[in-house]
Amino acid sequence: MSGSPPILLDVLLVVAGWIGLWVILLMRPRGEQGPERRRDRRSLLGIVLQGAGFGLAWGVHRGSELVTSRPAGPAAIARTGAVAALLAASLLLVWRAVRMLGKQWSLTARVLESHRLVTEGPYRFVRHPIYTAMLGLLLATGLAVGRPEALAVAVVLYAIGTRIRIGVEERLLREAFGPAYDDYARRVGAFVPRPAIAPRPRG
Repeated sequence: MSGSPPILLDVLLVVAGWIGLWVILLMRPRGEQGPERRRDRRSLLGIVLQGAGFGLAWGVHRGSELVTSRPAGPAAIARTGAVAALLAASLLLVWRAVRMLGKQWSLTARVLESHRLVTEGPYRFVRHPIYTAMLGLLLATGLAVGRPEALAVAVVLYAIGTRIRIGVEERLLREAFGPAYDDYARRVGAFVPRPAIAPRPRG
């Protein structure tokens, strides 16, 4: 499905999806400026690896032309449907997650004095829904314009970068929230949903 050159609609969908992502992020509440408990810039390495994954998905395109003008066959139509579904689900997930985090959202890992543990909305299903949504955007981009082998490497780079960022962020969260975060992490998957586990009884 990914071997033929992308059709114009695929490219337009992906471009619109990325514009939508930036609109969501730019329209979010500005980050809080209160005192920080701690900030860990080691997450920047994860950001670099994630960015390299997206660069591969965008930069290594299929065919001798970026966009083909040939009529779409069944495989291309299915690919376009998958791209559209991934983009729509990913943007909805980002929007809901950013709304739930509010001013706590930050590019690099940090915990504020006023930080609260968010477990509502999409955080009921995964602990890091924005990273899940970004994986959806990566897959949509690779399906639309990339080569399968480049997309495979891009997913690996993204997964490594995400694992680094999650590790850094969760160390800070465990320091801040202790057993409450341990219980949350036991019940809810980091990156993909897991079967529901009841909270441990207190007291």
